[in-house]
Amino acid sequence: MGYYKTIDGVKYDKSLLDAADEAVAGRGDGRISMSDAEKLLAEVKDGDSYTDIEKATVKYIRENYKWTDEADAWFRAEINKWNLTGHKK
Repeated sequence: MGYYKTIDGVKYDKSLLDAADEAVAGRGDGRISMSDAEKLLAEVKDGDSYTDIEKATVKYIRENYKWTDEADAWFRAEINKWNLTGHKK
């Protein structure tokens, strides 16, 4: 299994990608909603640091998954606030 998933030669956080895949699967309109965004943020925060691999994964998810406008704006704001409070590694 492992903690990482490699896509096009880039290493990403597997649990974040799994959470994003789960968010857009099944019922709904295939977009990441507010409740999905909250779950993704919790997944990012689980290690109490924002690693380079997590940053790359978040960027990948933001660019390759569809989001509701509300969820996208909220997630970006929350990630920025959390990152600015010193959760970097």
